[in-house]
Amino acid sequence: MEAFSDGVIAILITVMVLELHVPRGTHWHDLNKEAPVLLTYVLSFVYLAIYWNNHHHMLKATRRVNGLVLWANMHLLFWLSLVPFTTGWMGQHHFATTPTAAYGIVLLAAALAYYALQAAIIAEQRDDPILKTAIGRDLKGKSSPLLYVAGIALAYVDRWLAVAVYVFVALIWLVPDRRVAGMIRAAER
Repeated sequence: MEAFSDGVIAILITVMVLELHVPRGTHWHDLNKEAPVLLTYVLSFVYLAIYWNNHHHMLKATRRVNGLVLWANMHLLFWLSLVPFTTGWMGQHHFATTPTAAYGIVLLAAALAYYALQAAIIAEQRDDPILKTAIGRDLKGKSSPLLYVAGIALAYVDRWLAVAVYVFVALIWLVPDRRVAGMIRAAER
């Protein structure tokens, strides 16, 4: 499951980079035309890297999987597979309202899918509560969907506020959750 997920995420990053076009000129100002696409790529790359990191740590704390866990993982990968599409749409249209809202919808759906995967894994590990203990109250995990909803709504008020919310959520997740890694190391001793 981990190797398959790693491969899918690697392919998604590759698909996104193919949307970047080399500027025609050789001066810095020639990048201006491609700046929105480049900026959306950077944001989405960071998001996919965050998901990959947290998914990796979560699976390290997983001893058993069942059908529900496998399908929950596929559900997450489905939403992550839409990141390149909404990234391209938002970047090519210079952060227009609807593409920016759609980007937030995909981020929201991916966050909810990740939460569902996490819940399925915890349920399957009922006699081995490493992940459940490490996650604790999961304030970041519970607040992120609310922030995405705010970002989606803000896209229709001021698209830059929506983008700021998406960047803020990425920043709070940028540092991997040390609790999970710490609990895994403690359990291995």
